[in-house]
This record gives sequence, structure tokens and C-alpha cells, in this order.
Amino acid sequence: MAFRDYIPYYKRNLRVAFPVMLTQLGAALVGIADSVMVGHYGTADLAAVSFGNGIFFTFMVFSMGALMGVTPLVGHAFVQQKYRRIASLLQNGILFALILGLLTCLLLAILVPLMQYMGQEQVVVDAAKPYLITRIIGLLPFLFFCLQKQFLEGLGNTIVAMLITFFVNLLNILLNWVFIFGHWGCRPMGAYGAGLASMIASLLMPVIFLAVILSKPEWRQYFTFFSKSLNSRTVLAELRRVGFPIGIQTTMETVLFTISFIMVGWISKEALAAHHIANNVADFAFMLSLGVGAATTIRVSHQYGLRDYHAMRMAARASVHLILLMNTLGAALMIGLCQYLPLVYTDDPEVIRIATPLLVFAGLFQYADGLQCVGAGMLRGITDVQRPMIYAFIAYVVVALPLGWVLMFPAGMGVEGMWVSFIVALSMAALLFLVRFHRLQKLFLLNQK
Repeated sequence: MAFRDYIPYYKRNLRVAFPVMLTQLGAALVGIADSVMVGHYGTADLAAVSFGNGIFFTFMVFSMGALMGVTPLVGHAFVQQKYRRIASLLQNGILFALILGLLTCLLLAILVPLMQYMGQEQVVVDAAKPYLITRIIGLLPFLFFCLQKQFLEGLGNTIVAMLITFFVNLLNILLNWVFIFGHWGCRPMGAYGAGLASMIASLLMPVIFLAVILSKPEWRQYFTFFSKSLNSRTVLAELRRVGFPIGIQTTMETVLFTISFIMVGWISKEALAAHHIANNVADFAFMLSLGVGAATTIRVSHQYGLRDYHAMRMAARASVHLILLMNTLGAALMIGLCQYLPLVYTDDPEVIRIATPLLVFAGLFQYADGLQCVGAGMLRGITDVQRPMIYAFIAYVVVALPLGWVLMFPAGMGVEGMWVSFIVALSMAALLFLVRFHRLQKLFLLNQK
């Protein structure tokens, strides 16, 4: 294919991806604001936020991932104009999100008293516990926001979530400043203040989103279909069938990073804080990949629903081209600014010394991370979710964790060894996802002839 053949697909993918990128970048910006503000409050509090988030996101990511199954299912129904089917997915999706949220909150609540047995310094645990509790309180409303977001993305709209996230994130950063350092009559709360700000933001997001959906007749119409007859074990089972493998896949990747935080914490709190800085910067760049990955799922799901497999293939390839370009720019910035970025987070010289080379690895890591994100997005668009889950288990659990431990401790590489294992594992996942999609789309084209 000539470059000019891809131009319409670049434009369409970017039109969908750009609002998602801004949404994800906004969320990452709050994470960076948390880390920067808490880092300047104290190293122990920065390590506590890192530790608490590691536990929280391990479980929260499963629920978020499981709700991602809503997007391709709604996307298929939308292009086929099956409006009652869309309403059924939304109605049963609300119950699905409620069940996921309550179970996740229960599991996290059980873990709170067990944090002191995870090998972290006591000062870190003492600050991490109240931080984690505030995040648990805000989890259920945040999952309802995620459901609304995935629903509208299935309809092809990615702008509403962007606008809501932008507004709420500004509020979150302001509340960080108030609660962490103690302004406007509040006492300084450190890590707990950051969690409190995030909790308030999480409570607001679904309320604003619902108000926007109800204000638009073309979206409000789906609520008019709501009835007892739409409650369906079959639809719930379908949401579970598509959503759970996605949730497990994303959780395994998160578990890799969570366990890495615990293992790095065995070295020192300075190493843990430096590891958190490198992850935080990499996460910010990864938000671009998430935007392209989400757009890939939407674009592929719509073309798959229409049985236009040629356009589906072109849209998928266009996403690969875009992600390689974006990650090249991200890697160049991380590597070029590796000596300066840690200064934004902390003035602790030991943390800065450890974090500087980690940012070089984080830059190289962008290619593997971006390609695996887009590859996963392609497969989700055609609801092929079982095999990627197995691939993720092999890459993130069977390969990455043992390799990371060996490189960190027996090989004596320290934190840098863990980042080498990240690059190896995500490169493996990216290759497996892309090869899988290539084989399936060839099969679709052959069957269509």
C-alpha cells in the first residue's frame, strides 16, 4: 500500500484517538501532580503513594479492563443499527459494573491490614494505609464513569469523557494543593491528602457524565428502552465472556508492575521512589498509546461489524504507524531529559541518582509498550480476547517476573534489571498480539471471497 492510501485512515484514527489521548493524559497529569506534590512533601509519602497505588491499581485495573468489553459489543451493534441491543448492553452493563465494584472494594478492604506484611518500611506503610482507604471509597463511582465512557466510545464519541476528565482533573490538582500542603485552613495531610482529592474527583465524574448523556436526545433514547425484560443473564454472560479476559490481561500487566514496586522496595525507599518516578514518566507517555489503542478498538469494531475487513486491516495498520511515530518522539524526550526530569519530583540526591538511568530504559520501553497496547486494541475490536489473555500470562508472569528478580538480585543490576525485564516481556506480548491479529484478518478476508 502507498502512503497516500493510509492518509484517510490516519485522519479517522486520530479523530477518534485524540480526545482519548487528552483524557488519558489528563489522568496521567493528575498522577504526576500527586507524585510531584507528595514528593516535595516527603520521600516517605512519595513511596507510600507508590505502594498504595500499586495495590489499588492491581485490583481496580481488572474491573476497568472487564468494562472495556462494552466498547466493541456496543460498536458492533451501533453500526448495525441495533438500538434495543445497545440499550440492553447498557442496562446490564450497569449491573455488571456494580457487581465488579463491590467485589473489588471488598478485596481491597481485606488487604489494608495486610500491608504491613509486604516487606515495606513501617513509615511507608503508615502513610499508605489511609491513602489506600480513600481510593477504595472512590472506586465504585469511578467504575460507573468507566462504564459510561466505554459505552459512548462504542458509539464513536470520545469527546465527552475528555471534557469531563479535563474539568475534574483541574479540580483534583487544586484539591491536592489544598490537602497535601495544608492551605485554606486545612492541616497538611501528605499522601492522605492526595487520596482524599482523588476520592472527591471520583465521586463527581459519573454524576457529570450522566447529566451530559441525559441532555442529548440521541443518547437519552437508550434509557427509554430500559425495562425489566432487558435484564438478561445471557447479556451479562456475554459481558463477562468478553470483559473478563480483558480484565485478566490488563491485571497481569499491572501485577507485573505492582510486584516490581514491592521487589524494588526491598532495596530501599530511595530506590522505590526512583522507580516510581520512572514509572510515572513512562505512564504519562503511555497515555498516548492508550489513546491510539482505544481508537483502534473502536475503528476495528466498527469495520468488523460492517464486515469490511479490508478497511479493518487498513485502520489497524494505520494505528501501528501512528504509535511508532509517537513513541519515537516520547523516547527521544525521556532519554534526552533523563538528567532533568527527576528534579521535577524530588530534591533527594540519592533518588535523583537512581532515577536518571531508569528514564533511559523507560524511553526504550515505549516501543514495546505502545505496540502491545495497539495489538491488544486490534484483538479487542474483533472480541478475540481468550488467546491474548494467555499470551499476557506467558509474557508478564512466566517470563518477566522471574527474569526481573534474577537481573535485580543475583545478577546485581538493581532496579535497572527490572526495567530490562519490562522491555523483554512487553516486546514478546506485542509480537504475539500483532501476529495473532494478522492471521485472523487474513482468515476473514479469505472466508469473504
